Amino acid sequence: MITELLSQLVAIDSVNPSLVDGGAGEREVADFVAEWGRAAGLEVDVVGSPARPSVVLRARGRGDGRSLLLCGHLDTVGVTGMTDPHTPRIDGDWLYGRGSYDMKAGLAAALVAVREAAQLELAGDVVVAAVADEEDASIGMEEVLRSVHADAAIVTEPTELDVVVAHKGFMWSEVEVRGRAAHGSRPALGIDAIVKTGPLLIALAELDEALSVQTHHPLLGRGSVHASLIAGGHELSSYPDRCVLTIERRTLPGERAADVERELGELLDRCAAGDADFAATQRTLLVRDPLEVDAGHEIVRTVAAAAAEVSGTEHAIAGASFWADSGLIAAAGIPTVLFGPKGDGAHAIEERVSIASTEVVARTLVEAARSFCR
Repeated sequence: MITELLSQLVAIDSVNPSLVDGGAGEREVADFVAEWGRAAGLEVDVVGSPARPSVVLRARGRGDGRSLLLCGHLDTVGVTGMTDPHTPRIDGDWLYGRGSYDMKAGLAAALVAVREAAQLELAGDVVVAAVADEEDASIGMEEVLRSVHADAAIVTEPTELDVVVAHKGFMWSEVEVRGRAAHGSRPALGIDAIVKTGPLLIALAELDEALSVQTHHPLLGRGSVHASLIAGGHELSSYPDRCVLTIERRTLPGERAADVERELGELLDRCAAGDADFAATQRTLLVRDPLEVDAGHEIVRTVAAAAAEVSGTEHAIAGASFWADSGLIAAAGIPTVLFGPKGDGAHAIEERVSIASTEVVARTLVEAARSFCR
């Protein structure tokens, strides 16, 4: 049953249009999930814009128990280089196709689980948030959190069946280095903004090396920083008057946006101290907090026990290097853990997910809901 649902989800193009011009977006897949939920007898609410909707499905409990939020995203990254990306293909235990692993398998598991939870007559609600735009700015999760609260949450991103209690955050920053435009034949008049950016790039590499020594988390390793995008200049025969560098800093639990902004400001000050013509400004584009939940928290113990009961084996408590909507959920005050299927090829040309592990996730979610929503 879950294989059929997963195949239907993969067959729907939901490439994020914020990442790929002309991407299909989430509307068609959201319509499918909403109709599936209604057919299953669930309460269904569609939130967000008509073009980029998210869907909230609820199995209503008796009203005297705790609520559990299950979360997965509807959107995928692009399909450049893929052959028949939206034609699901099964080979043994593997289901191939864009979004199969990241993360329509986890979403399918959550949908199956909420449908089964509706038959258990639980004391508390089980809610699924199928959200838009996780692959870019997470506008879907932000919209859902304005109206949905829960006592705990499980995000079904792929975790290889590990119980993930921590992941990194990130901060995107833009630095504009200013020069002075002049004709290429008049060097005395020009200041080359691109050349002036060179010492900043070297300083970033030095900062990254320092972070490899100065930062550490037992599950996540080190923090990091890198130059992501660079743009400058207008024509070959002119000195460029500006160069814009976009920087990504991956953060660890305990690192705050203000700390990272100060870190980058000090780096720019050092560049300016060695060059009177160096002029630059910085601005923060986006901040996403890291996640960390105590491994002894009830939701962690509940998921780990449910997974062990379903699979007959213990599952590792682990960290994840990627960021997910779990960061936003936890920041809203909801204790959150990640648990999802096995596979590979996220954002790659070949993407696949294990069907058997997806079934384990679905059954684990049901048992977790049975235990937690009492």
